[in-house]
Amino acid sequence: MIAGRTTRKLLPLIAGLGLGLGLCTQAASAADSQYDEHFDPSTHPEVAALVDELAGQGIERDWLTDALSDADYRQAVLDAMAGAAERHLRWDQYRAIFLKPARIERGAAFIAEHREAFARAEAEYGVPAPVIAAIIGVETDYGRVTGSHRVLDSLATLAFHHPKRGDFFRGELAAFLEITHQAGVAPGSLKGSYAGAMGYPQFIPTSYRAYAVDFDDDGVRDLWRNPVDAIGSVANYFAEHGWRPEGELYVEASGPQTPPATIDFNQTRPPYARLSMLAEAGVVADSQDRLAANAEVIPLALDLADGAYRYRLGLYNFYVITRYNHSHLYAMAVTELAEAIAREESA
Repeated sequence: MIAGRTTRKLLPLIAGLGLGLGLCTQAASAADSQYDEHFDPSTHPEVAALVDELAGQGIERDWLTDALSDADYRQAVLDAMAGAAERHLRWDQYRAIFLKPARIERGAAFIAEHREAFARAEAEYGVPAPVIAAIIGVETDYGRVTGSHRVLDSLATLAFHHPKRGDFFRGELAAFLEITHQAGVAPGSLKGSYAGAMGYPQFIPTSYRAYAVDFDDDGVRDLWRNPVDAIGSVANYFAEHGWRPEGELYVEASGPQTPPATIDFNQTRPPYARLSMLAEAGVVADSQDRLAANAEVIPLALDLADGAYRYRLGLYNFYVITRYNHSHLYAMAVTELAEAIAREESA
């Protein structure tokens, strides 16, 4: 990694950035009235504990109290989390959201517009330009749709009211408060997704803090308005999660009409199924010479509208994509969009 790429300087953001470019803001439901309008530390013990924790790390207590008191509970955020597309759609339905001609064409145009940054990212981190572009394309349509929810509201709601992942989002809320405090930005001024993801690549706060890079060497890490920083940051994220340069993503496979119950399909963990075991169940790579005889893969069974399944075998870099979003559907949509962008570039 070239010196200076890991700078942790933060963007001096302007309050009120207009980041709601396309996601509809949902009205809070009647359930909102169950809770205080704001997360006031004086009436909310868990909020008070977070204030104590961050004040102990050097953030002014009054600043924290004011920031958290400005956060609003949003039932719509919890509803959106429960209805995430990855949990309910077949592969063909999910694929259709992202594999549209316009998005493919915009991906090739995005690479052409920022060709030097993509070339540098590939040289430094080993991640191909179409894969980086596909991540940004799936996440925000190349910066066109970055979110209309106040990040502060989303993270406070999830931190203190999500039934299962409250601890995770409490950590994200703490990181977000640290980032905005260091940058001198009012936390309530920034918008993102319903889950608190931000900017071109939709980094959650801990990812922003850990993986965002100042890729154009202007002294700041700007994932909201600077596509060059976003390109470098996505590449850095993959590199830090073990991306293997020149490695493939998957190979096609064939299998029975119904996925064998003996195979644990669609798991978002490192390759875990041996080819020999898959073959015994009738799932075989179409190009067996591309894989070592003892190779381990991620068996994928992608459901289609007619009840049939498409089989693929994910390789290690496919697993790395699932570190960005722990969904096999997401990783395959990124993979196919990257392939389509590459074809569009070469057309």
